[in-house]
Amino acid sequence: MAVTTTNRPHVSGFRGFFAPFISAFIAWNDQRATRAALSQLSDRELDDIGLSRGEIDRVARSL
Repeated sequence: MAVTTTNRPHVSGFRGFFAPFISAFIAWNDQRATRAALSQLSDRELDDIGLSRGEIDRVARSL
């Protein structure tokens, strides 16, 4: 499995009206990417990391 790292500017550096929208978008995108990466794993690989297929959404939302 590949590891993806991101170097994003912290949203706290943004001021004003758009900061909450930018934060929400970043959180949504992180959850989407996590769901996609975990969904590509086999049941055996998920079991190796202590997850079942039914827990993918819960794990993605906890980010």
